Amino acid sequence: MISLRNISKYYPAGFGKTYVLRNISLDIAQGEFVSIMGPSGSGKSTLLHILGLLEEASEGEYLFGETPVQKLSEKKRTELHRGHIGFVFQAYHLIDELTVYENIETPLLYKGLSGSERKSKVADTLDRFNIVGKKDLFPTQLSGGQQQLVGIARAVVAEPKVIFADEPTGNLHSEQAKQIMELFRKLNQEDGVTIVQVTHSEENAKFGNRIINLKDGWLD
Repeated sequence: MISLRNISKYYPAGFGKTYVLRNISLDIAQGEFVSIMGPSGSGKSTLLHILGLLEEASEGEYLFGETPVQKLSEKKRTELHRGHIGFVFQAYHLIDELTVYENIETPLLYKGLSGSERKSKVADTLDRFNIVGKKDLFPTQLSGGQQQLVGIARAVVAEPKVIFADEPTGNLHSEQAKQIMELFRKLNQEDGVTIVQVTHSEENAKFGNRIINLKDGWLD
């Protein structure tokens, strides 16, 4: 489903380059649950952002399905992202001015779904995540765990093929963290959603079926 070949990421530094990732080659199959681990500064989040089409690689080839990502126009990249990818951020990234309902509905607006389709999908998602009672609240009225639940609900409402999660439980206490990870496992096993997470937690990594280790920008 996903193939990286010799992916590198660097930034100009004086007359040279500072590499964040070097020669990353890996394959992720449809239906896998993969954890990316490594010390701070190892390039984990950069790799996830490249996979999630939020950043571009400096060198190498990225195939998403049969699509060579680096050859896509900005418009086509955005279409690919909106059509197939859900992204969950550590800091939630909810829109404060929108209610829980409106935050979850946002990806469906981008996809151009009709009002009745949006209503049905959001209602199903609110029900599935047990947050129907929170639908008219704003993010600032929710706890961290509830905000992350809404973030994941927003990521899955458009039925993406793959979810990328960047330290999804980093700001949560252990009970909330376990709840979120159980939810990911359910999405993976019951719905067949491919999940790629960046985590520092050995415990969280155990929920997946494969661990990728990074060190100083290299696959370890």
